[in-house]
Amino acid sequence: MLAKRPNLGRLLAGVAVACCLVVAMGGTSAAQKAPPDPQAYVKYYVVTAAYQGQPENLTEIALRFLGSGERSAEIYNLNAGRVQPDGASLTDPARLNRGWYLVLPWDAVGDGVKHGQIPAGPKPTPKASSPTAKPPVQQPGSPSPNPSSSPSVSPSASPAPKGTKGATECTALVASSSRSEWAQLRLAADGAWDLSRGNGVMVAVLDSGVDGSLEQLSGRVAVGADVTVGNGRGDTDCLGTGTAMASIIGANPGAKKGPAGLAPDATILPVRMVGTSGKGRATDAANAIEVAVSAGASVVALGADVDLSAPAVTASLTTALNHDVVVVAAAPTKPVTLPTPSEPEATGALLLVGGVGADNGLVEDYQPETVEVVAPGADVTSIGPGKTGALSYTGTRFAVAFAAGQAALVRAAYPELSAVQVEQRIQGTADAVGGDTPDARYGSGMINPAASVAQPVEGEQPVGNGAGTGGGGGGLGALVLLGFALVGGGAFLALQILRRRRAFG
Repeated sequence: MLAKRPNLGRLLAGVAVACCLVVAMGGTSAAQKAPPDPQAYVKYYVVTAAYQGQPENLTEIALRFLGSGERSAEIYNLNAGRVQPDGASLTDPARLNRGWYLVLPWDAVGDGVKHGQIPAGPKPTPKASSPTAKPPVQQPGSPSPNPSSSPSVSPSASPAPKGTKGATECTALVASSSRSEWAQLRLAADGAWDLSRGNGVMVAVLDSGVDGSLEQLSGRVAVGADVTVGNGRGDTDCLGTGTAMASIIGANPGAKKGPAGLAPDATILPVRMVGTSGKGRATDAANAIEVAVSAGASVVALGADVDLSAPAVTASLTTALNHDVVVVAAAPTKPVTLPTPSEPEATGALLLVGGVGADNGLVEDYQPETVEVVAPGADVTSIGPGKTGALSYTGTRFAVAFAAGQAALVRAAYPELSAVQVEQRIQGTADAVGGDTPDARYGSGMINPAASVAQPVEGEQPVGNGAGTGGGGGGLGALVLLGFALVGGGAFLALQILRRRRAFG
């Protein structure tokens, strides 16, 4: 019958295809509720038996893909200790086995450089690495490795470093062992997790590094970078402040010790800009921002006392604002001219945060009308490095971490929103504190993570399936309704065509 009525056949076929698409899309939306793969996308190279007739080595690979053999130290630092498919690990830069996966710096280019997740293989028993193995020795007179090189971004590529290594050589931030989870209870971020958990969002933490060996951060911390030395890793921490910030942002809710992070499925990119003294330099802060942007972070949390008025920092922030990045920083305590994007169409945003205690008292004397939102910043419980466990911290950088975690939730729930729109959503859903809104001291008020991913914001452009990407059910319900509409509409049109054909013979 359909062969005699080609128009009707095509219509019904179209309806059937549309229904299949609806079912498939609905299944995809539902599947997004499953725990995501924590491994991030990286640049990597698969070692071959030989290159141009010679055994492969790190110096030759660095020259081929990075333009300088001296940068072999960076490749070594990114891969040392990581278990390879054959069960061995990199200890000698001159000895590479065929089939090894080498994580490369983010600026590596050339034939053979791959981009994606390193293929998962069997988990062989690691071979003991030589304790005396050292990275490549730089030849006298050769140039130093590029200090602003981009880091790798694979959480699983990082071995389990000891976060307390060298702890006796650095000045740890004073923290209390007393615990009060008032901050996490007040924000109630778990109310947002049905719609978003930060999946797919990379948050750069610019501070003292992050202890990637912690159970609470397992699978969530990339190798990162250490801009204070030029080619080091960022996934170790002896000061503790960077680890505390990262835990506030993305600690695992299933961990036994310490509170959960706001965006537990986000990837943390640690960029160390603070040395063992605990004090940061403007040039290191500027380089850290550049590294975070070049590595693809869409949210950047500025930690240790970044001077927004320093020319180098201003230039790097301008770069970030030109790349649709949400930069979260402490509200200034001294007069400052804030940076702005240099490109007319730029959509980056600088969110200035103030810290408050449980009584809404500000933790610092911020400049009037500079605070855009406030977040917990006094007696905040988070995780310290190594075996220190949960500690209580005070400082604006921890309020910055809470706001950065919220930004990750919004970016995951609504990936089509620009950084400026993310900032507006955070401000528009904040709970008023003080007399006016916005208030000269508290800005728009206390951040509200759950509201920021659920409530509509006045003046915001309608979003597509953004909430669905975070694992919520709203997108699935809309697809089901669309499916009913397609089926019903198709059936109605089919009946009308049949009636018209019968009427006219």
